[in-house]
Amino acid sequence: MTRVAMVLHRQEPLARELAATASKWLQSHGHTGWILDESADPESVAENATRHMIDDADLVLSLGGDGTMLRAVRLLADREIPLLGINLGQLGYLTEVERHDMIDAIERFTRGPDAGGWTLDSRMMLDVSCLDAQGELVGSWSLLNEVSVEKSEPGESIRLLLHIDGAPFTTYATDGLIVSTPTGSTAYSLSARGPVISPRHRAMLVTPVAPHQLFDRSLVLDPSESVVIELGGHRSAIVVIDGSPVASLVEGATITCRPSNRTARFVRFGHRPYHQILKAKFRLTDR
Repeated sequence: MTRVAMVLHRQEPLARELAATASKWLQSHGHTGWILDESADPESVAENATRHMIDDADLVLSLGGDGTMLRAVRLLADREIPLLGINLGQLGYLTEVERHDMIDAIERFTRGPDAGGWTLDSRMMLDVSCLDAQGELVGSWSLLNEVSVEKSEPGESIRLLLHIDGAPFTTYATDGLIVSTPTGSTAYSLSARGPVISPRHRAMLVTPVAPHQLFDRSLVLDPSESVVIELGGHRSAIVVIDGSPVASLVEGATITCRPSNRTARFVRFGHRPYHQILKAKFRLTDR
């Protein structure tokens, strides 16, 4: 018996319809499926019922877009449970199959990796911690895409001192600074003109957002290196984890980023070269 927990896009009625379809198919074939508590806050999933229901699962099914996939990764915390994404969104970099292929994908998963023809794609994650100006812990998070330190007020830049492996690198006068994984290189960093990195790499990408200085290039760092961002000046900033604001900062606060020992594990059917996925999503032509 395969046990499937489902994470749904909160504003997409089709996600709940597909969840009902999946549950009906699972039950009729001797399996079981359930929807995870939609009231659970993905940043503080401390409710025993939700944790217990995730721990019971052999597979987590994400019904939505990349945002729903990111929420599912956060809900999984440090559990090594495979995640299968059903795309109901636009780009869908992280999702694996379209909605009309959902039942076929679930059926193939229940047959196992050899008979079902699927593999697990492990993606690097980041561990991030935040200290206030007095050195007290504000929070810590694991993330798949990126952490960004951004200005709180429109029309004003902030000063961010970047340390690499304990040594000061430079101070940016900027709208923000992004630290991302290779998976996250096609998210916020890409819109800030950062490079695209194959998710098969292990690396950290540091990209400034609209810096007011001549040096405006992204940095691609080795995964053995650590990054610390220190907020200088009198203007406040916010910390955003995979698109969700999680903390406010004042002068002297620091954000530390390191590659995580944890990985996100996505179910993949067949071999899809990443550059071909990129080509399809951006509708690139050969000429």
